[in-house]
Amino acid sequence: MPRPTRSICVFCGSRSGTRPEYAAQAHALGSLIAAENWRLVYGAGDVGLMGEVAHAAQAAGAETFGVIPVHLLGVERGSRDLTTFIVTEDMHERKKVMFMNSDAVVVLPGGAGSLDEFFEVLTWRQLGLHAKPILLLDTEGYWQPLMGLIDHVIAEGFADPGIRDYVTLIPDIPALAAALRAALS
Repeated sequence: MPRPTRSICVFCGSRSGTRPEYAAQAHALGSLIAAENWRLVYGAGDVGLMGEVAHAAQAAGAETFGVIPVHLLGVERGSRDLTTFIVTEDMHERKKVMFMNSDAVVVLPGGAGSLDEFFEVLTWRQLGLHAKPILLLDTEGYWQPLMGLIDHVIAEGFADPGIRDYVTLIPDIPALAAALRAALS
């Protein structure tokens, strides 16, 4: 397979969540990344949605770039069979390395860590530090409460309405594929 043309940073849960659709969409994303000859950049974990995306991407022949902080090696069972495997000192360095090695950010359902990752790249975008696309895969309406919170922040005067333009809410994998192709062409 030729070298990947682009790299997609995926932030998502280290758990699978309660709905089977979350894992199904994570698997479909990994397959899409391989089919498009993109490289997966992710948290190197072998569990939850993270593991699902990575296993599907690897099974379909994609390059994988995993980044894990040393304190999570035992918890997230970092995959060592990746194309590139990097161990960082802390979470902040992990996010920075992942972001710097990607062309777009896709956020799947997840918990506090995924929210932290999302808000950090959103803040960097708001501050003009990058112009990379940030896409939320809204599986089963998962991100609707988050978008409501962002609307509330805007309504209460803590952000300009333009902050919504930095985030694209995507309903499913076919729409995500089209959005990524358009953004990365």
